[in-house]
Amino acid sequence: MNWWWSVLGGVLLIEGLMPLLLTKAWRNTFERMLQLRDGQIRFIGFISMLFGLFILWLNR
Repeated sequence: MNWWWSVLGGVLLIEGLMPLLLTKAWRNTFERMLQLRDGQIRFIGFISMLFGLFILWLNR
């Protein structure tokens, strides 16, 4: 279970860097994402998951 909390903490750390350091770019990105269709957002999520699985596979 400690591994899970470490992973979650790392994800939150990385996710928090963009709004902290690049606030305007972060806001513009989300404004553009609001204009995407549901299928496009799902595709982005799918690609993100595949990339995450690939990284986990590399670190096994």
